Amino acid sequence: MDVLQQLRNEASPDRGARMAPLAKLPVFWALEGRPVIVAGGSDAAAWKAELLAACGANVHVYADRLSETFEKLIERGAEHPQGRFIHHPNVWDASIFEGAAIAIADCDDEDEAQAFFDAARAAGVPVNVIDKPAFCQFQFGSIVNRSPVVVSISTDGAAPILAQAIRRRIETLLPASLKTWAELAQSLREKINDRLAPGPQRRAFWERFVDRAFGSEPGSGSEAAILADAGRVASSAQKGRVTLVGAGPGDAELLTLKAVRALQAADVILFDDLVSDEVLELARREAKRMLVGKRGGRVSCRQEDINDMLVKFAKAGKRVVRLKSGDPMVFGRAGEEIACLEREGIPVDVVPGITSASAMASRLGVSLTHRDHAQGVRFVTGHSRKGVLPDNLDWKSLADPRTTTIYYMAGRTAGEIVSKLTDAGMTHDMPVVIVSAVTRPNERRWAGRLSDMAAAMAEIGIDEPVLIGIGHVFRKVDFADCTQWSDQAAASA
Repeated sequence: MDVLQQLRNEASPDRGARMAPLAKLPVFWALEGRPVIVAGGSDAAAWKAELLAACGANVHVYADRLSETFEKLIERGAEHPQGRFIHHPNVWDASIFEGAAIAIADCDDEDEAQAFFDAARAAGVPVNVIDKPAFCQFQFGSIVNRSPVVVSISTDGAAPILAQAIRRRIETLLPASLKTWAELAQSLREKINDRLAPGPQRRAFWERFVDRAFGSEPGSGSEAAILADAGRVASSAQKGRVTLVGAGPGDAELLTLKAVRALQAADVILFDDLVSDEVLELARREAKRMLVGKRGGRVSCRQEDINDMLVKFAKAGKRVVRLKSGDPMVFGRAGEEIACLEREGIPVDVVPGITSASAMASRLGVSLTHRDHAQGVRFVTGHSRKGVLPDNLDWKSLADPRTTTIYYMAGRTAGEIVSKLTDAGMTHDMPVVIVSAVTRPNERRWAGRLSDMAAAMAEIGIDEPVLIGIGHVFRKVDFADCTQWSDQAAASA
């Protein structure tokens, strides 16, 4: 069995793909024309009744007294053409539940809530008693309404104000025009399905549609333009493409919006071992995931094998994401992959990521090119293909005190770097920082002098990715704070 086939069999396609535990199952319930029950005449009950009527339900209200808000709501009627209110001027009883889709009540005390809950359950009707979680089989979320696009947010009752804050944030992200575009998509769906084959063709069309949907309101010629676009997709041969995506140093919040969009559109994701599960969780759940990184004690994937896989999947019409930690263009061997894909005539894009040096600088609060200390910054690899220091490094230049130097993948060669730099004239008291697993929960930091760097590296270890920063810009980093932080991180890891 060759290495490529073994990787296909032994890689971790499920990594990051499993659904994390859910407090509640989010369900969007069709209620148009269905009878529902609202017991109670309070303002809180009125809000729930209005929400149900907006979905087209026939809302049967059982209350001997209605609040002023509820009375005005019933007088005004439902906004939905199919929804309506039916007021029964009496309190509820066990006979009202038959045939109801759901039942909601605002109860004054626990005994009434228990009775309503038991009666609804006995009739097989899902039930919610307002503000009494113990008597709720389902909950209402905070809603962003661009119907037919509807977003609902729930915190499982833990922090309703947080849900409202999230809703406000989403409101600012979703343009009002999204409603019109979604209605247009709904009206054209059957026509599109008639023109395009299921699978890649339809996906390609709808992804192009999405680019329009986040623009301005559709105009009078939008329908014709969309159908013409479907015709172009139908007549063109399905061609795959590859996108090299930077996953950043590990913290999913450091991903670019373009990176998230690429992950959401991918059919296949080839990811490095250092890519975090939090980043993979943002990918399209249906995407095939394949681990192609190197890790001690496991089969290593040769670069040639990775190239072959990129070509194979792209030629099969797949949208492939090559997901690399950090930035793909910084020590990521992107050049070899791009050259291979271009030889095969396969389109390739690059989405940059936050490289680890930038993440380290932000975590330490250090400007790598602070004008009082450095006139330049360099990124240098700490090992060659053979796993040792590259033999062509200009150590005299690297010892220049006016330049900040960041060494990537230098854990095993830290002691040799110290020797080379001091031999080239760098002083023993040059400030140094070491950061392991930058931005991750098990991040560790050390700050000190060049003369102590090798011993510090031996203490931190090389099990996680390591960055070494050398230069006067790190003089402000407090040694005591970093070593203390490092000890706390080690204890919690």
